[in-house]
Amino acid sequence: MKTSQTDRLRHIIQHAYAHAPAVKSILDAAGVSPENIQTPADLDKIPVTSKDKVVELQAADPPFGGFLAVPLDTLQHVFLSPGPLYEPSADESAVRDTIRDMFAIAGFTAGDVVINTFGYHLIPTGLALDQVLTQIGAMVIPAGVGNADLQIKMMLDLGVTGYIGTPSWLMALIEKAEERGLDLRQFSLRKALVSAEPLPPGLRQTFVEKYGLSVTNAYGTAELGFLAYNTEGGLPMQLLKTPIIQVVDSETGQSVGPGAAGEVVVTTFNQTYPLIRFGTGDLAINLDPAPGESRQEERLIILVGRVGDAVKVRGMFVHPNQLRFALSQLAGIARAQAVVSRPKNRDQFTLRVVVSDESADRAALTKGLSAAVQSACRGKVDRVEFIPADALAEDAKVILDERKWE
Repeated sequence: MKTSQTDRLRHIIQHAYAHAPAVKSILDAAGVSPENIQTPADLDKIPVTSKDKVVELQAADPPFGGFLAVPLDTLQHVFLSPGPLYEPSADESAVRDTIRDMFAIAGFTAGDVVINTFGYHLIPTGLALDQVLTQIGAMVIPAGVGNADLQIKMMLDLGVTGYIGTPSWLMALIEKAEERGLDLRQFSLRKALVSAEPLPPGLRQTFVEKYGLSVTNAYGTAELGFLAYNTEGGLPMQLLKTPIIQVVDSETGQSVGPGAAGEVVVTTFNQTYPLIRFGTGDLAINLDPAPGESRQEERLIILVGRVGDAVKVRGMFVHPNQLRFALSQLAGIARAQAVVSRPKNRDQFTLRVVVSDESADRAALTKGLSAAVQSACRGKVDRVEFIPADALAEDAKVILDERKWE
C-alpha cells in the first residue's frame, strides 16, 4: 500500500522535530508544533530556511548544523557541496526516488549503457545517479567531465546508448568527435538526460533534429535530487510528484498564486537530513492548471533566475531573465533596459530601448513590447522610450532600480 504525500509529510515533520535539533528550534521559534502541520498548505506556517542559513548553522554547530536526524555511525557518505555545505547520506531513498522517477521519464532502462559525466568528487550527484542506474540494470561508465577524446573512444567501443551530464559537455563531445571525422549519428547514443545548466532552445533543436537524440532537461539540486523536467522543449517544466515543492514570496514565505514569481522552496522526505522548507534561491513562475485541486505533478514552473537578482515592482518580482525572454519575442531590438523609479510614491516601470533597425515601426514595437513584458513578467510597462545606441552600454544592467527608500 502506497503512503500518501500527506502521510509522508506528517511523518517527516514528527521525525525531524524529534531527531533534528535545528528543525525543532526553527519550529519552536515560529510557534509551530508538528501537530500544526497536517497538509502541504500548512507548511506556510514554517519559515523558509535558506542555503546560506544552513551554512551558517553548520559553521556554528559543526558538522551538520543540527539537521542530522539519525545516529552518526549509520552514515555511509558525507559530501561537500558549494557553500561549503556538508551533506550526510545513509541508506535513505528520498533523493534516489527522484532520480529513479527521472530515469523512467527519460527512458533509461535495464540494458542501457550510460556515460555519466556528472562529478563523483565530493558532490553527491555522480554517485547517486550511478547507484540508481545500476539498480535498474544499466551499465555505467563513471566518466565525469574531461578527457573528451577518451570519452568518445569509450562511447564507440562500448556502444553507449545514454548520456547524463550538462548540455554544454554533450555538445563539446559531439564537436570533438566531428573534429576526428566521426559522425555521432553512427554512434549508439539515443537518449540524453541533461541538467545543472540552462538548455538553450537552439541547442536542444540541434540535439534532436541533427543528431536524433531524445532529450530530457531536468532541474534539481545536490541536496534535494531532481525537482522538475521537460521533454518537449519550451520554458515550462513539469514538477515531479515528490518531494513537496512550493513557489513562495521570498519576503513573506507565503505561497504565490498562479502566474506569479517566487522562490522555489522544498520540503524533503529525507529522514537522514530532513530539510523542511529549504529555500533553493531559484526564482520561478508558478503555473497551476487548477489551483487548489491539481496534484503537484500536474503543476509547472518556469525558472527565471536567482532570487537575489530580482526586483519587486508593484508587488511582483521581475527578474532579468524574464525581461530577456520578453525582449527575445520581438525582432528589431538591439538591447533594452528596464528602469524602475518611484515618482509620487508609485512604482513606475520604463523600458529604454535601442532598435537594431531605425526604420522599425516604433508604435508597433511599443505595443509588442508592452504585451510581451506583461505576459512574461506579469507587470505593466508604463512607458517605452527609444534611445540612441550610445545612450545604453552593451554591458548595462538589464534592470536598473532607481527608487530611493528614505
